[in-house]
Order: sequence, then C-alpha cells, then structure tokens
Amino acid sequence: MHRPYVDQIVLVSDSGKPMKRESDLIDVWFDSGAMPYAQYHYPFEPIPGGTPDDPLKEVFPADFIAEGVDQTRGWFYTLHAIATICFNSVAYKTCVSNGLVLDKNGSKMSKRLGNAIDPFETIAKYGPDATRWYMITNAQPWDNIKFDISGVEETQRKFFGTLYNTYAFFALYANIDNFTYSEADINYEDRPEIDRWILSELNTLVKHVEESYNSYEPTRAGRLIQDFVCDLLSNWYVRLCRRRFWRGEYCEDKISAYQTLYTCLETVAKLACPIAPFFMDNLFRDLNNVTGKDEHVSVHLTDFPVANEKFVVVSLEERMKLAQKISSMVLALRKRTNLRVRQPLAKLMIPAPSDHFIEQVDKVKDLILSEVNVKEIVFVRDNNILTKTIKPDFKALGSRLGKLMKPVANQILALDQDAINSLDAGNVVNINVEGNVVEINRSDVEISTKDIPGWAVLCEGTLTVALDIELTEELLLEGFARELVNKIQNIRKENEYEVTDKISLKIETNDTINKVIEKFSDYICAETLIGKLELLESIDADKTNLDLYNGLIINVQICKF
Repeated sequence: MHRPYVDQIVLVSDSGKPMKRESDLIDVWFDSGAMPYAQYHYPFEPIPGGTPDDPLKEVFPADFIAEGVDQTRGWFYTLHAIATICFNSVAYKTCVSNGLVLDKNGSKMSKRLGNAIDPFETIAKYGPDATRWYMITNAQPWDNIKFDISGVEETQRKFFGTLYNTYAFFALYANIDNFTYSEADINYEDRPEIDRWILSELNTLVKHVEESYNSYEPTRAGRLIQDFVCDLLSNWYVRLCRRRFWRGEYCEDKISAYQTLYTCLETVAKLACPIAPFFMDNLFRDLNNVTGKDEHVSVHLTDFPVANEKFVVVSLEERMKLAQKISSMVLALRKRTNLRVRQPLAKLMIPAPSDHFIEQVDKVKDLILSEVNVKEIVFVRDNNILTKTIKPDFKALGSRLGKLMKPVANQILALDQDAINSLDAGNVVNINVEGNVVEINRSDVEISTKDIPGWAVLCEGTLTVALDIELTEELLLEGFARELVNKIQNIRKENEYEVTDKISLKIETNDTINKVIEKFSDYICAETLIGKLELLESIDADKTNLDLYNGLIINVQICKF
C-alpha cells in the first residue's frame, strides 16, 4: 500500500467526539461512496489485479466518476479527501458532472406539477436502448436535458427503425443469394467507388467515435453514428446501390456490395453497443446468423473497431459530399417547379470555378444524374449566364459603418456581375466612399439568383445549379414509363408477391400508352419482372385503374406469370 500522507487520522463524529474504533473509519469509508474502493469490498477482500505492495493497482485512481452537480462537495470532494489522506493521491482522473432531467418545457419534474415521466413506463413502451439513445444524443451529459417523450418515439423510429430496415434489406437479399461471406474479401482497390466511399466514411466514423468516447463525449459519438446510419448508409449508399442487390447474376460487383454493407452494419453494432447494448447485440447476432457464423457470440465480447487509415480517402469523401449537395439543390428545384423526380429532364448546368471542381464532379456525375433523373451535366466557365442580384445586409453593415452605411449600400446595389460573383466566391470587394476604403465581405450582403427562361436556378454559397425544365414529348413518355413501373411495383407489394416472382401484365390501349410501351417496353419489363406483356382494346375483369399523372389514366390487369 502507498505510504499514507499523514501519520495520524482523527475522525470526529457529528457530536464532535473523536472516533476511536476502526469500524468507525470503515463506516465513513463506505458512506463516502463505493468507487473506487468498496465496490470490491476493500479492505476486507483483495482487489483483482492488486499486489501486496499496491492492492489498488488496477483500480486506483479511477478513470472517471459521474454524478450530479449536487455531489460536488458530498461525493467528488470527499473521495479526493480520503484518497489524499490515505494514499497521497487523487481518487479519480476525470469528473463528469451530470445535468438534471427536466420536462420538455425546461421545468423541474415534480409530483406537484404533474410533469414527471415514469421511467419504467417509458422503458416498457419504447425500450431501454431507445430511451438511453435519446437521452445521450439529446444533450451533453453535463448539460440539463429537456425530456420530451415524443423525442424517444422519434429516436425509435428514425434511428433504430432506419438501422433495422437497413439490416432487413441486407438479410432479404443475402438469403435470396445465399450470401454467407464465404468468398474472399474483394480488394479495396477493385471495389466500385461508392463502396470505397462508404468504407472511407466508415473508417472516418470509427476514428471520430473512438476519440469521442475517449474524451467522455458520448453525445458526439451517438450523433456521429446516427448521422452515418441515416444520412450516409441508408439514405445514400443503400438507396443508390439497390439495383446491385436486385441484379440477378451473383457477380463480383454484387459480392462487393454484400461485403461492404455487412462490414458497415457489423461495425456500427460494435460502435453503438456502449449506448444501445441490447439492440446492437441482437443486430450483431443476427448478422452472424445470416452469414452462417456463430450467432451466439456477443458483440460485447468482440474488440472495438480500429480505423484503417488506408481506407480513408479525403478527396473521395469530398466529391461525394459535393454530389449530395448538388443532388439536394436539384431536388429542391424540382420541388419548387412541381416536377416530380420520376420525370426525366434533359440538362443540368453548373458554373465551374476551377478544373479541380470539374474533375471532382465528373467522377460522381453518373451518381448525380441517376439521383436527380437528368440526362446530362454541362459545366460552364462564364457564370454571367446566371444572373445574380445583390442587396446589402443592413443589420451587418450598420453596426460597423454608421453614417457611411447608406452610401456604401448604394454602391453595393450598383455592383456588376463580376463583382457579385467575386463576393459570392468568398472574396473581398473594396468600395471607396468619401475618401474611405470599405471592405465588403460575403456576410455583408444577400445574394440571390434569378431564373432564366426555360431554366430553374438555385445558388447556395459558392455553388450554383441551373436545371433545364422544358419537357419534350420523349421526356414525357419516359416519365409515364417510370410512373407505370412505380405503380406496378406498388401492386406487387400489395399482392405480397415475392421479389423473384414474375408477372403477367395486360394494358388497355390508348395513343399515349401505345407510344410508351413501344419505346420503353424493355425497361418496364426488366424493372418489374414482367414475363408477358399484352396491349388489349379492353380488359373484361379484375382490372385496376392507374393514374399516371398529367391526366393519363389507364386500366391494367396484373397476375403471377
């Protein structure tokens, strides 16, 4: 044992009389808290890993202590005092002072106010993992948390529901193709770019989550995991790779997709299990069951993931973020102009600030075109083709310019397109006013973009996109074909057909649908597994009425082939 810092200890009772019995000391020892001494029944029993010279070797000082802020004197201080007196040491290395749980309006919960939440009812309804995940990701441990039961429900649906659906998608097609991860790993360099991207994001996630856990920031760790699952893995990777799993032939590309998705799900289970131990353990066991591994092995008995820096490619993550940003802007333009995504459009025009920008976007061009359903991306160097307007931000300028604000504002309104583009790119524009040189930054102005005839334009920061919104007859026909595919897929789902079941399709003819079938029959049949397609003057019975939008209504009959 370490040499005590003092030679004599005199304990005083509440009455002021000295304590003489050793048991009095032990009582105070235990009363002050179990961590890190009495949790092992020390000093009556030895501590695992201890030695005669250093019985507290493995547990003292403790790595951290967590308690409410009200324990600053009663717990945090007392433990240090005991450790200092007995061992000339601190009792713990890190202190996490927990905040309070308040109601959703920020008031303290109490029976009198009737705003208390029964934790047992909450856990029984939503599960311990959803409750814990909500509390940890909603606020830092040291901050007060406004507990809203609807937030637990949202967590259960948005995070755990998304993760479960992603696993269910993987399990469905893995079982169809008998994927058991028995093949050798596809080399990282031989995998498609989208696989290499998600693996890069996954290893970046591992690195940041480990850093967060090590720095006692579980809130950041949970949010990182949640964003990865919802935004990157489910909403981007799986959605863009669906066709690879649907594809009939069991080729290297499909194996790469299975291996990549399996790795992501398994790693997420390991990263998230400290916060959601039950769900993640079940997910891990189910993954092992799908691939034929030992489903009885617990995730809690595995090693924590280690980031592989060779798989982290910053430029790849950068261009995929660029693809997501461009896609988001184009989809916003579609919504603004009431053009549904299933309606193909001809062209997307993007002003390119540099060759590097063109190179980066060009590498993910096919992903963008597929995501926004546009035929072509055109890069333009002359951004003047897109007319921008500018107006001063009076709130930002007024505080620093005073009486100069009005003449400066007039000159801002008179700036030409080159100056506006320069400001929009993040550069500084100098304005001379009454002998003073005033620097104008992007934050000093509001810049918007005007639509040009036949185009819808959107500008966000330094990125501008222009969408060709004119529809030709061929584009309209393809739009009808895509709508028909969607309606047929919905009927397949309603009829509970298996994903491998082929169908027979009968369609009542009209001039428009005849053109659609003539031009896109191969596409329609391949997408919906049609074994037999017939165009008939009329369908006598069991017909379904389909509205393909824009006033085109047809009658069809669908059955197993």
